[in-house]
Amino acid sequence: MSPVGAPALLEVQIAHKAFVTASGARLDVLRDLAFTLDPGELGAFVGPSGCGKTTMLKIVAGLDADYRGRVVLPAAAKLGMVFQEPRLLHWRTVEQNVRLVAAAATADRLAELFHMLGLWEHRTHYPGELSVGLARRVALARALAIEPDLLILDEPFASLDAPLARRLRDELAALVDRLKITTMLVTHDVEEAIGLADRLFLLSARPAHILAEIPIAMRRSERSPNEIASIKDEIARQLRPLAT
Repeated sequence: MSPVGAPALLEVQIAHKAFVTASGARLDVLRDLAFTLDPGELGAFVGPSGCGKTTMLKIVAGLDADYRGRVVLPAAAKLGMVFQEPRLLHWRTVEQNVRLVAAAATADRLAELFHMLGLWEHRTHYPGELSVGLARRVALARALAIEPDLLILDEPFASLDAPLARRLRDELAALVDRLKITTMLVTHDVEEAIGLADRLFLLSARPAHILAEIPIAMRRSERSPNEIASIKDEIARQLRPLAT
């Protein structure tokens, strides 16, 4: 059993996942997709739009059991998830939204979390009073409040302008380094993935499978523009055969 807040070791083997469309056609989404994440590791998954990234996350989170394969986590592991939209209850305050999923969290724990994410002054505000960036921080606070063993992030910075997305990525990188939570990130933004990942997973078009894994050994805080450019070149090299 994994103790509360301890990093989780994740093993995923999805042999096949398909949907049946309204017209009765069979749509293959995932096939022969397998990977592991080490304790405290952040894996970023990059792939073309519609390839099945969100479906993969739903399977890992236990929200979709209709597939062939298996997902292995330590017994009683806690999962925190940040969706593409913040999904906050607009008639509840920031603190109330967080407490809905973490009723047992102490006042000191929530205070620490709110200070960490720059939300202390906003804890009594309602979602309608928040900027998009602040709302996304609240969604992250809600996921972290339960002290998860596995954190799942589905395009957490989508639709944000570049400077704000960059600032929130930096904040997330600092949090991941501090808390040592095993993390899955799905994104279409290669630069975002490079800035955050310990390992990049390149996904194919549907039915998605892993084309390549690219480890990034350098610490997140030390990745220079040259390093990022080099990794981008490696990704382009990996994807080049698909364009021919």
